[in-house]
Amino acid sequence: MKVFKVSYTVQAAFVQKNQENIQAFFKDLQKINDPDLRYHVYRGSDGKTFYHFSEYNSDAAQKRLLELSSFRLFQQQRDQHLEAEPVIEQIEFVEATYAIF
Repeated sequence: MKVFKVSYTVQAAFVQKNQENIQAFFKDLQKINDPDLRYHVYRGSDGKTFYHFSEYNSDAAQKRLLELSSFRLFQQQRDQHLEAEPVIEQIEFVEATYAIF
């Protein structure tokens, strides 16, 4: 399993649009309904820093997300409104109170 954490800060005026773009690619992910892909997004207390956590049980699942047109649009628009560049970390799963896959 691969797990990634991506954090970034957008301009305050772009927060609402960023959330709409996230919702758009989430709708597409729900349609795909890939059992090898889990994705969570949180917003920090400053209201404009976002934390994305993605979990992949296969390389194919990761590829499906990265090739999704709504996800690419989200990334493109986000990158035009950043206050702080995205920080991408591959992290290691340790434990959960529920089954991941």
